[in-house]
Amino acid sequence: MAKILVIRLSAIGDVAMTVPVIYSLATQYPQHHITVLSKSNMSALFAQMPANVSFKGIDVKGRHQGWNGLNVLYKELKKEAYDYIADFHDVLRTKYLRLRFRLDGKKVAHIDKGRAEKKALTRRDNKVKVQLKTSFQRYTDVLERLGFTITNDFHSIFGNGKGDISSLQTLTGEKGKGHWIGIAPFATHEGKIYPWEQMKEVIATLAAKEDVKVFLFGGGKKETDLLTEMEKKHSRAVCIAGKLKWNTELALMSHLDVMVSMDSGNMHLASMVGTPVVSIWGATHPYAGFMGWEQSADHAVQTDLPCRPCSIFGNKPCFRGDYACLHSISPESIVERIEKFIV
Repeated sequence: MAKILVIRLSAIGDVAMTVPVIYSLATQYPQHHITVLSKSNMSALFAQMPANVSFKGIDVKGRHQGWNGLNVLYKELKKEAYDYIADFHDVLRTKYLRLRFRLDGKKVAHIDKGRAEKKALTRRDNKVKVQLKTSFQRYTDVLERLGFTITNDFHSIFGNGKGDISSLQTLTGEKGKGHWIGIAPFATHEGKIYPWEQMKEVIATLAAKEDVKVFLFGGGKKETDLLTEMEKKHSRAVCIAGKLKWNTELALMSHLDVMVSMDSGNMHLASMVGTPVVSIWGATHPYAGFMGWEQSADHAVQTDLPCRPCSIFGNKPCFRGDYACLHSISPESIVERIEKFIV
């Protein structure tokens, strides 16, 4: 038996994108043990993994903070006697850890993020607009360099079934023959967020349908307040922001007919449970390789502008100043995509 350490510390979407790859590795190499190293709050993403997968949380604000903390972490990891180190992150912390492991004679490989080609994709002039490798393929390539060839055959953390939502009946009610739609209208950066006034039209249109219930996903006080306002306006809208733990939220997502999301973590969470996603793209683009697992580009709503994409993460200010990439998407076009899943 070999012991494999897979490292991806953040962010939620990127960590979620490791799940199909790690699941496939675990099922195709059941004789080996895999440990996932990530921030402690990511543990729920790996709760449904095969028995040969375990999780170790890193406490970046506590005992693993700073260089001293990183040395503490390395000593903890060294005790486990890992044979292979797969760095899916390639940031300062993980570079240091893999250097220590390499000096200790361990076999180490790290992700190629394709920075040059991503720069060519997002530069203002003479963009090279081609589909780049997905993150799933980049993670798989790391394992290949360690000698582990896998076929990514993952579907859902719940296998061919759905998550248990029996404890949520008072919140969700019975689904019956109706349709459940999830809407996650927020993201970290403005370049990824569909304008709220237009999103409110999408929510209102869907919540007006008699056979539909709309679940509103978000987090933080500002987002929760906005979603609660929509819940009060529409009897078929349910705000779940701040009400559920991750494992229960994932279970609920598995029962949705469709999730509507920005290019954000919720797109990847829904993908982890086999739920189709209508994704909305602004400053970013599926070409960069961050489309959700098994999601179709046909379900991506986007505007073809010569300035797109201008960013990989959506964190750059719009040089035009108007975020036309998002404002030009009509609520009707989003509803039209959603309706394909609820007929």
